[in-house]
Amino acid sequence: MKANKRTVWFLTLLSLVAVISIYYLKKEAPMDLDAMAIFGDNDKGTVSKPDTESATKPVYADSMLFEEMRMTAMHERSSLKDQLTSKMLSADLSAEDKIAAYEEMNELIKQTSAEEMMEIQIKALGYPDAFVRMENGKVTVKVVAEDGHSSKMAAEITQYVMTSWENARVVQVDFME
Repeated sequence: MKANKRTVWFLTLLSLVAVISIYYLKKEAPMDLDAMAIFGDNDKGTVSKPDTESATKPVYADSMLFEEMRMTAMHERSSLKDQLTSKMLSADLSAEDKIAAYEEMNELIKQTSAEEMMEIQIKALGYPDAFVRMENGKVTVKVVAEDGHSSKMAAEITQYVMTSWENARVVQVDFME
């Protein structure tokens, strides 16, 4: 039994020494890794950096704007959930008020889930990014369109939202390029 424990400790220390030595060897002579060059069509097997002019692609600043809008909406809903939770846990409110707060929280969760699902479905239609927000039956859809936009595309999104979401009464579609 003791020999077995000694063997395990010895192998553990040996592997630790091997990992540390490899770390220091690579630290002194780091390799230039470019995943696109490694996995691309490269006949010579050497690593090369891509041409900066031909490899430049536009970055969607609108996607960052969408993330900011999502974070703002998430913050607003989080504070509303906290208020509803404090209502439900309050000893001063009646059972009916607590039930109403609980139902309101469930509706908020359903609405958030429906908005996120609609964003995923709109992205599945071929748009790079989308932001969906519903307030009082009005659905606002903001979409990043790579190839411009048209009234046909807006009508397609509007029809899709109206058929998929029964609470949607008015749909507004805004395109960002």
